[in-house]
Amino acid sequence: MLADRSVLLRSIPKLAALLLTLSALATLHAQSLSAPTASQDSATLDQVWQKASSKYDSQRAALLKQVDSLDHQGPFRPDWESLKNYEVPEWYRDAKFGIFIHWGVYSVPAFGNEWYPRNMYREGSEEYKHHIATYGAQDKFGYKEFIPMFKAEHFDPAAWAELFKKAGAKYVVPVAEHHDGFAMYDSGLSDWTAAKMGPHRDVIGELAKAVRAQGLHFGVSSHRVEHNFFLGVGRAIASDVNDPQYAALYGPAHTWMMNPAGTPLDNDFTYVSSEWADDWLARGAELVEKYHPDIVYFDWWIGQPSIRPNLTRFAAFYYNSSLQYGDHVGVINYKDYAMQESAAVLDLERSQLGDIRRLYWQTDTSVSNKSWGYIKDDTFKLPEFMVHQLIDIVSKNGNLLLNIGPRSDGTIPEPVQQVLLDVGAWLNVNGEAIYDTRPWRTYGEGPTKVMTGSFHDTDVEHYTAADFRFTTKGDVLYAIGLGWPTNREAVIRSLARTIGSEQVQSTAMLGSDAKLSFEQRADGLHVQLPAQAPAKYAYALRVKFARAFD
Repeated sequence: MLADRSVLLRSIPKLAALLLTLSALATLHAQSLSAPTASQDSATLDQVWQKASSKYDSQRAALLKQVDSLDHQGPFRPDWESLKNYEVPEWYRDAKFGIFIHWGVYSVPAFGNEWYPRNMYREGSEEYKHHIATYGAQDKFGYKEFIPMFKAEHFDPAAWAELFKKAGAKYVVPVAEHHDGFAMYDSGLSDWTAAKMGPHRDVIGELAKAVRAQGLHFGVSSHRVEHNFFLGVGRAIASDVNDPQYAALYGPAHTWMMNPAGTPLDNDFTYVSSEWADDWLARGAELVEKYHPDIVYFDWWIGQPSIRPNLTRFAAFYYNSSLQYGDHVGVINYKDYAMQESAAVLDLERSQLGDIRRLYWQTDTSVSNKSWGYIKDDTFKLPEFMVHQLIDIVSKNGNLLLNIGPRSDGTIPEPVQQVLLDVGAWLNVNGEAIYDTRPWRTYGEGPTKVMTGSFHDTDVEHYTAADFRFTTKGDVLYAIGLGWPTNREAVIRSLARTIGSEQVQSTAMLGSDAKLSFEQRADGLHVQLPAQAPAKYAYALRVKFARAFD
């Protein structure tokens, strides 16, 4: 007994030393897996991602085969000569107003903006410093650690859809996958999905059912293509982005190579493998097959030179598919110069146009000012601003897609809900001048002009009583006043009495039973308004004509 005890005591230091050695080796191994890899060859790094994604090679191949089959089973072929014959469906031209939703794992840290997944690895950024101070170093606490915290425990798709209906929206477009690479739907091409992790729910599928139950059109947004480079900054530091076992989530994570001048589409030289381009195509096809979306919204990188060949394959597949599962062709939203302008619907991010565009178009902007996704210290636009922007866009032959960012638990911030309800209240009174309308011969009149170009959506001066926007429906002209005149007299210069101009037969205010007196003079149509407008923010006059003046 004493001898055994003596042997045991002598062995303790050796065991301790062995444990320390094993621990050190484990630490060194972990450090080697998280060590910077930015200097490695791009093709080699892509191979790591391909190996991590090979689990779903057969499913991907089956989807690509389906794409190529349907590309030749309908009116559209995978080339621009064919795709330029596309015509925007009437329901979309009538809808005018939709809801965009940015919701994902990035709503958990709720800091900076929806680019937190990238910026938390970008050394020196505010997100980088916040992340270390709040959660620890990026090789100990990576973006993947937020996934279990993304529970969506209060997500109620029926309540969301009811809110969107009350807001006056006619279509809803949630982000099915953002740049972070985490799919918000039940993807058969990835393990990193909301159906398999985090909420353990098919968020897109549930929302599609609820939205359609409200009689609204449903679309999906895919930003996956940018995931090719999105986490590339994580390779420059010690982080979990470098660990091959997480390559299926973090993607190839290539270095973003873009020249500083010109458009990003013309000057982007980032490494893109054919395998990545095919994976992007397969995932887009999967969304179409699973959810039959009326709209597919893409972010700007689909115009990257290495992606564009697969873009024609997707467009023909989607358009032909949409005609098989519905009575109208689908809508693709694109940015910049990614697509031939007649082949889809141009989308302008946080921007407006200065005049009527012959081809139909769309603006996407956000209720929030700092981020598309939820962050804790955001500020929000006023409902008056959103109503005025909607009116201006519609008068110029466009739609407004208004974004919201729910919290990680699935609740929509109260200030956001109120903006939506206030916009809906205005549309409830004045929707006749918005829905189903078309542009007039001029979009409007008045001294206030919008700032054109992306990210200038808030650079608009306050509208005055002299500012009007026009829409038409059949033989009716709607003159929408963006400011209430203090003397209660509206003067519409575009309706001045001149030889050959149209003689006004009647005027009425939407939402009001008041009889309006009017006189068509050489300087414009003068209309006496009631004591107050039937709705806040703007008023709409219904104008009918008799004949032309001699």
